[in-house]
Amino acid sequence: MPPTSPAAATPQADDERWVGTWAAAPATAPTSAIPVLRDETVRQVVHTSIGGDRLRLRLTNESGRTALRVGEVRVALRAGSSGTDTDPATDRQVTFGGSASATLPAGTPLLSDPVPLELPARSDLVVSMYLPEETPVTTLHPFSTQENAVAAGNVTGDKAVEAVLAPAQWYLLSGVSVRTRGGDAGALVALGDSITDGFQTEVNANHRWPDLLAPRLPHTGVLNAGISGNRLLHDPNPPAGGMAEYFAPFFGQSALRRFDRDVLAHPGVRHVIVLLGTNDLGHPGTMAPVSETVTAEEIIGAHRQIIARARTAGLRVYGGTILPFTTDSPEIDDKRQVVNAWIRTGGEYDAVIDFDAVMGDPADPLRLNPAYDSGDGLHPNDAGMAAMADAVPAGLFRPQRQGAFATISGETTTSSLSNS
Repeated sequence: MPPTSPAAATPQADDERWVGTWAAAPATAPTSAIPVLRDETVRQVVHTSIGGDRLRLRLTNESGRTALRVGEVRVALRAGSSGTDTDPATDRQVTFGGSASATLPAGTPLLSDPVPLELPARSDLVVSMYLPEETPVTTLHPFSTQENAVAAGNVTGDKAVEAVLAPAQWYLLSGVSVRTRGGDAGALVALGDSITDGFQTEVNANHRWPDLLAPRLPHTGVLNAGISGNRLLHDPNPPAGGMAEYFAPFFGQSALRRFDRDVLAHPGVRHVIVLLGTNDLGHPGTMAPVSETVTAEEIIGAHRQIIARARTAGLRVYGGTILPFTTDSPEIDDKRQVVNAWIRTGGEYDAVIDFDAVMGDPADPLRLNPAYDSGDGLHPNDAGMAAMADAVPAGLFRPQRQGAFATISGETTTSSLSNS
């Protein structure tokens, strides 16, 4: 048996709690766009939410068809506010069952041993991973809005590296959790699509709405489980011969399929915000076959499944209304309005976050507010992301007595909820 590291063998004290501080939902790389690394280090920057005195990494080979070998992994705090340089004083080796190297079997994740490192809240952690063998990176998060680095050789412990590639993707890494002491820390998962993923926001700025929400939630880890192009009900299924064949695998498994992996598997999760349905409405006929056209009732049924599964796991679950988006189909917007009316008034979510009301154009509520539009009529810009974060009542995530949560619609009217 491999030796057990002291960190892994340390018993957990009663006041310790492991909580997710960062996440990126994994997807599959299309065959035509699989990065292949060999004798190279991938150095990646992740922006944390809650802090702790130890951390664990969650690596992923969940889309891989063959085993994947990792030669060495190191973590460190970033030096400065840009780039991928590290602070040498914070450099730590990551082990797996006491070993510096690890093999991820096909289709699996891998948790590291605890790493003793004081990780401040809302800090930048640099994760350096050496891949000694030819490694097709089939499992990745495709749109990180964060520039990372690939460098030759094993340079995991170097302060600075010379990048041969600067991918705006996260490779083989899906989560970071921290050990907290005392208090009542927990985690929130934002389950969504490109709007939650931060598509079209400023690169390297961490202006996704979950990132902007995190400073208002000092005792809550905020985990972004958005995947650009994601749908509630269907996996990627691009029409044969269309351009979508070249990128649709990036859209990830349906939310119903990935819920356990991307929500329940993270430590300390207590809350889920669901903001999905845009692509179920908009993709059929373009990114997906017409046969996958869905009704409003089918979208509502998918939401009900997520509510039921979250509640079974003891989580609070909150519904986000679908934002307005440019469409030439009155039928599509009619479905959106039906779904939003159910989210607002159905009373099935523990609370409602009315993103639609916040983000609509006051002169034409069926369209995105021009002040918040990135330019495509669909994705919010950085100001829009800030408005979305501000729309989430921070009071939802404070410890509450049983039954203190209420379903809300439009403005918050319940005294236990606050936007402060």
